Amino acid sequence: MSKSVIVFAATILVSATVFAADNFATPKEAETLVAKAVKALSADHAGALKEITAKDKKWVDRDLYAVVYDMSGKCLAHGQNEKQVGKDLIDLADADGKEFIKERVELAKSKGKFWQDYKFTDPVTKKVLPKSAYCEKAGDAIVCAGVYKR
Repeated sequence: MSKSVIVFAATILVSATVFAADNFATPKEAETLVAKAVKALSADHAGALKEITAKDKKWVDRDLYAVVYDMSGKCLAHGQNEKQVGKDLIDLADADGKEFIKERVELAKSKGKFWQDYKFTDPVTKKVLPKSAYCEKAGDAIVCAGVYKR
């Protein structure tokens, strides 16, 4: 194989990796979105919940979106699935049986700000993937946004 073919192949591989990385959210972006949502909730609680659930572009970016729960596990806003809003999800389990909402509520009570690992359906690929969510307790609400581990 010629040196130019190897260089070309390497360039394509690096370009594809950079392109793929740009298509998915980063942990820093998740933290930034949660901070933005916490601020919006303190300014206009009902309006922010409505915007998040309506998939307003300021709350959804690629595979990144915000979700908000109350301290009993009831979904108050969901940036990808409005059917979850108003439901008590405290017993919701991931593909491995982990009751991640129950754990989320407990972590919010004990830590206030935290990262949590579980599995969830990626809105881009529609596959169940490992996910890490950054969450913050904001008054009587828990605000989260997560990144899928690829």
